[in-house]
Amino acid sequence: MLQQTRVETVIPFYERFLARFPDVAHLARAEPDAVLGAWAGLGYYSRARNLQRAARAVVEEHGGRLPQTASALRELPGIGPYTAGAVASIAFDRPEPVVDGNVSRVLARWYGIREDVRGASARRRLWQLAGALARGPSPGDLNQALMELGATVCTPRAPRCPACPVAPGCAARREGDPEALPVRAARKAPREVEAVAALLLRRGRALAVRRPPRGLLGGLWELPGGDLHPGEAPDAGLRRLLRERVGLRALRTRAEGAVDHAFTHRRLRLHLYRCDTGPGRVRLAGFDAHRWLAPEALRRLPHGAVTRKALALLGPGRAPEEPIDVRDGR
Repeated sequence: MLQQTRVETVIPFYERFLARFPDVAHLARAEPDAVLGAWAGLGYYSRARNLQRAARAVVEEHGGRLPQTASALRELPGIGPYTAGAVASIAFDRPEPVVDGNVSRVLARWYGIREDVRGASARRRLWQLAGALARGPSPGDLNQALMELGATVCTPRAPRCPACPVAPGCAARREGDPEALPVRAARKAPREVEAVAALLLRRGRALAVRRPPRGLLGGLWELPGGDLHPGEAPDAGLRRLLRERVGLRALRTRAEGAVDHAFTHRRLRLHLYRCDTGPGRVRLAGFDAHRWLAPEALRRLPHGAVTRKALALLGPGRAPEEPIDVRDGR
């Protein structure tokens, strides 16, 4: 949960998650929707899917006990070098390194590394340096100390150098510019994306669709729709996407507004509609499941923040007013 998420955000999720899934066996046999629902609001949902896959592997292949070596831990779904090193060193006192954002900042300043820490060469060097440090006594304590030093003293801005217990050996402090490190190349600007979705009703029930387990928001439920073509009008895109992705027609359609949401690499504007549809079988393309539900029940499905925003704007319990028929181009 702490990967790419702040501690103060994680704590209440962590406590609720452990109350619901108190051990690896409970997590392994849980329904995937229950796991995603407990995770909803944390984002990066592949973490939740991998966590359950790892729990199942621990139960099925390791007798319900977590492997103790970094190499064995890395065989579990979703566990990379950082998590493997953290668990092996902190839980099992193995001489394994960890390098996260805090540790990379501490090491870059201490050793005066002036290359982009996101680059392959710098990453290899940081892991080598951290590995050499972890070969000393109490590797788990050492790794936690490095992380804590970066989080509380060697901060990205205004580092508290006078309070630093290892300040005399720091190259960046010696050279007088600790805030210049670590070097990070500028990220690409997020891509702007326009999309459309609909509260699609048939005989008072709303259609929910589930995304495939892999990829962005994998395994989560949402309203039917999708990305617009460049320059495509939202109402025309709605007709096209409902036809292509669920095999249904939009009738008596009303525009309800739009919500904005920022992902890591893209900024989304989601145009929202309320509409009816006639009889016909749902034919999914790009989704892996669907349900017809009472509109108020949509909120109880596991879904991401952008769908939560959409449902808040749509207010699924409200009845349509002054509908328009997009078949007439209005």
